[in-house]
Amino acid sequence: MEVRDPNEIAAAARQFRVSGEFAGAARYGSGHINESYRAIFREGAREQHFLLQRINTRVFPDVDRLMQNIERVTERVSSSMEAKPDRERRALRLIRTHDDRVWHRDAAGGCWRMYPFVNKARALDTIESAEQAYQIGRAFGEFQQQLANMPPPRLHDTIPDFHHTPKRYAALEEAIARDVAGRARFVEAEIGFARRRKPITTRLLDAGLPERITHNDTKCNNVLLDEATNEAICVIDLDTVMPGLAGYDFGDMVRTMTSPAAEDERDLSRVYLRLPVFEAIVRGYLSAAGAFLTREEKESLPLAGKLITFEIGIRFLTDYLSGDNYFRIHRPDHNLDRCRTQFKLVESIEQNEAALNTMVEQCG
Repeated sequence: MEVRDPNEIAAAARQFRVSGEFAGAARYGSGHINESYRAIFREGAREQHFLLQRINTRVFPDVDRLMQNIERVTERVSSSMEAKPDRERRALRLIRTHDDRVWHRDAAGGCWRMYPFVNKARALDTIESAEQAYQIGRAFGEFQQQLANMPPPRLHDTIPDFHHTPKRYAALEEAIARDVAGRARFVEAEIGFARRRKPITTRLLDAGLPERITHNDTKCNNVLLDEATNEAICVIDLDTVMPGLAGYDFGDMVRTMTSPAAEDERDLSRVYLRLPVFEAIVRGYLSAAGAFLTREEKESLPLAGKLITFEIGIRFLTDYLSGDNYFRIHRPDHNLDRCRTQFKLVESIEQNEAALNTMVEQCG
């Protein structure tokens, strides 16, 4: 990622209403979309830390609409935490600029925002236990519950058709037909795998399920855990919060947490669905979201796990066939490795569907 001029970072940080003097900033986190910095301000002996972010306007070109969503969501979540003694750690809060905006555009066109830093908390890159899976499932279920009755207007679609699986499948078929990188002949097995499962691409959209407000990027590292208690305390990374189906969030938790292997694991024998982790996600998620979800939504959760995993798999395959233009790669065939890992997890989900349905029924 681009190395930013420290003076540019300092100038951006000083645009926000923070007491004290700017004392420095360092890159923070492992995200690949926005640039994040841990900014320090000092006032006498007092030191405050903030999360300063430069928004990726290639991914999110309409910053006004993006930040309108985030402002409404953070205010709603914060208001639901009024009774909590540590409310400031449980909901992100935007710091306003000196001209009373929630983001700043610098002279070069860079767009910046700032949050108070959540101290004594950590984010996991991988799930280490079923209890962690439970906590993260509960956090995302509670997040949906907090936003379930948000008054109009409808949130903006920050990335239109983000989880529109039929359109993702259509993009795959177009990439196969064009074959601009000359790779289709090497992935006949993967293409066949995808084509045999085309019928599932419309099942969630055709099920008549209610529209909800969803996070849409429910990786485990988008929940902060308290360092002392390991309780999930705060959902972060709100750029993709927009209207969607509840199953989108549940499905991405299944995709990113149930396999012990990395997303790009080459040894496919290491890729499988861990039933205890799935059960923990279900228990945690439904402990918070179960009160407002319909019976049909609950019954759709195992399908959502399979569908979102399949959807990301065909996106990796599409990018591989198109010459690796979207997802950043670090080695030849990286997107193909990612595709194969997703497809192997889809197979494992299919092999365990009866057990998954039973777990949802018992927890619901």
